Amino acid sequence: MKCPHCLDSFHDDAVFAQIGKDVDGVWSASSQNCPSCKRLVIQLIHSKGWFPGVGPHQVQNQEFVRPRGSLRPCPKEVPSHIAEDYLEACLVIIASPKASAALSRRCLQNLLREAGGIKHGNLANEIQEVIDSGKLPSHLVTSIDAIRNIGNFSAHPMKSSQTGDILPVEPQEAEWNLDVLESLFDFYFVQPALLQAKRNALNKKLAEAGKPTMK
Repeated sequence: MKCPHCLDSFHDDAVFAQIGKDVDGVWSASSQNCPSCKRLVIQLIHSKGWFPGVGPHQVQNQEFVRPRGSLRPCPKEVPSHIAEDYLEACLVIIASPKASAALSRRCLQNLLREAGGIKHGNLANEIQEVIDSGKLPSHLVTSIDAIRNIGNFSAHPMKSSQTGDILPVEPQEAEWNLDVLESLFDFYFVQPALLQAKRNALNKKLAEAGKPTMK
């Protein structure tokens, strides 16, 4: 599995413990330690049955307890002040899609201003500015433009000017916002970091061979 704390992959050897039963089924927990970051990963599991010595049978649902909201971990390349809003939006999405959407819109606005170099304005105009810049690939243009359509800014104009307001959200808006943020994180932070790491490795080899390095 991939560790929801540090994103490193490790062998899935979870230990299961039954918590109890009720009219909805069997409740249990799984736990395991990530060998890379040394953090505990805990999940709450709802299943129809339980096999002694094996664990839950016919799992209906499972969610992370530690870390919370970990189904959408944030890449380590993302600046902490941007990642903070994103992770909180992930954390509250089940309990409050409204709050999650508000946080993700604020995260998007900060991202467009800092990484995209967009002038400060309302969110709808900032989305249009980054689209008009021609710097985003077509699939990201389509994705980010959909935020305005799903968010229905015309019906709720305060969404575009005060991104932190807790306002009604359309179905799937909160999930879509997080999907778009993940794609933008990859474009603005992850891929450039990977390219720079490859460039550094190549320059090291060139220097060792006494050849000019890449500019």
